[in-house]
Amino acid sequence: MSGNPEFQLTTPDSVAADPEAVELLRMWWSKGEPVMSVKPAFNDPQQFGQMLAYAAKHMAHGYAVRHGHDERQAYQRILQGLSDVIKADNVQTVAEPASQPGSV
Repeated sequence: MSGNPEFQLTTPDSVAADPEAVELLRMWWSKGEPVMSVKPAFNDPQQFGQMLAYAAKHMAHGYAVRHGHDERQAYQRILQGLSDVIKADNVQTVAEPASQPGSV
């Protein structure tokens, strides 16, 4: 992963203090494509969709704060990106081999 501090994320204090917190998703942009590690922890997949909607809203806010975008327009662009991928219907899941204990 990038050693550049600009691309590093930290765990929020409220999450670190919550023994019930569950990490559901990690995402990277690597070699020109999205790569992720997922845990389908919700019983109802709709809850994951709701989480993605929250993430889109928060990301739009981040674009406004960090890059000076209009927050509403950033949100619409994020939704457009989601729609484009859904309509393309060409996403394939490729699972990497599970790491063996003790391997690097």
